[in-house]
Amino acid sequence: MKLELARAMLMKADVLLLDEPTNHLDVGNVKWLQDYLLEHTDITSLIVSHDSGFLDCVCTDIIHYENKKLAYYKGNLSDFVQHKPEAKSYYTLTDSNVQMHFPPPGILTGVKSNTRSVARMSNVTFTYPGAPKPSLKDVSCSLSLSSRVAVLGPNGAGKSTLIKLLTGELVPDEGSVEKHPNLRIGYIAQHALKHVNEHKEKTANQYLQWRYRFGDDREVLLKESRKISSDQEKAMMEKEVDIKDGRGPRQIEAIVGRQKLKKSFQYEIKWKWWLPKFNSWVSRDLLIKEGFEKLVQKFDDHEASREGLGYRELIPSVIRKHFEGVGLDGEIADHTPLGSLSGGQLVKVVIAGAMWNNPHLLVLDEPTNYLDRDSLGGLAVAIREWTGGVVMISHNSEFQRN
Repeated sequence: MKLELARAMLMKADVLLLDEPTNHLDVGNVKWLQDYLLEHTDITSLIVSHDSGFLDCVCTDIIHYENKKLAYYKGNLSDFVQHKPEAKSYYTLTDSNVQMHFPPPGILTGVKSNTRSVARMSNVTFTYPGAPKPSLKDVSCSLSLSSRVAVLGPNGAGKSTLIKLLTGELVPDEGSVEKHPNLRIGYIAQHALKHVNEHKEKTANQYLQWRYRFGDDREVLLKESRKISSDQEKAMMEKEVDIKDGRGPRQIEAIVGRQKLKKSFQYEIKWKWWLPKFNSWVSRDLLIKEGFEKLVQKFDDHEASREGLGYRELIPSVIRKHFEGVGLDGEIADHTPLGSLSGGQLVKVVIAGAMWNNPHLLVLDEPTNYLDRDSLGGLAVAIREWTGGVVMISHNSEFQRN
């Protein structure tokens, strides 16, 4: 965003058309843009923005969209609100006209305390390929079901990298990332288009049906930490394991079941070339020690998603109601292709997709980008009312406070 703005400034234009110019910018860079606009009064700027502080600082006139017509008002945003008190939602998020409601997270098996750690990073270091230095070095953090965490810092500090490591989007070079086997994480990426780029021809309703058709969240299976290469799979399936039951070493064919074992789990193993009546229960620790971590994770993800879906029916009428719950019009969800939706509407599609299987932990990377003031207020209220854990990256201090 800063590069795009700098390019526009160098054109020495007579008119700058700025559509959400503060999206993705940290506090320092918003100030940089404000100073430029205030200094260059010879340039006419037409700005679309939902950042009330920014508009108050730089605007001399307001054009308001009213009943499909444009109404003109002299002064900045605060002057405009004095003229039209009903526009108070532009200042106060809790005065929003949009209602959003998230489904309850449900029970997390074996976790009786909301303050117990359910996701953890320990001494994690990560460097992007070709980068001269690590984006994160020796980072540790812990999250519980009662967490309400805002991750703050300037652009480029590594906030999104931290989130991607936590959700399995990236794999650390050093250290470990662990989560409760049954934990469901709802993830909204910084660029909402990332989730739906390959589904532009689908409607929102069809996208959700695709994503959960087989009972799993397909986007979880596509994460880097969940991918199993053909070589890895072949090595795992050819490896022989001896569980000391008198039957000697055998090859694993599949994990077919799971049940509690003290504070962990044990898994029902179907052995290759052996009848199902010879299936065995093997502890999670032993399977991970023998190199079957990704196979265990894949089964955990399936079971967690299945539990989260519960009795929810993946049918158009139920999906439509779910979209309406996050503020997306049902007609748009049913009939408009994703490729024709605005950025704000796509964010709502992504939020609905992340919340479909009732996650325990919601991870939001710049959720305020693209959302209008009313939707922003609806999201703030929905998060406040929700009983799961929340981790967010946002440069919008007003949203963080609410």
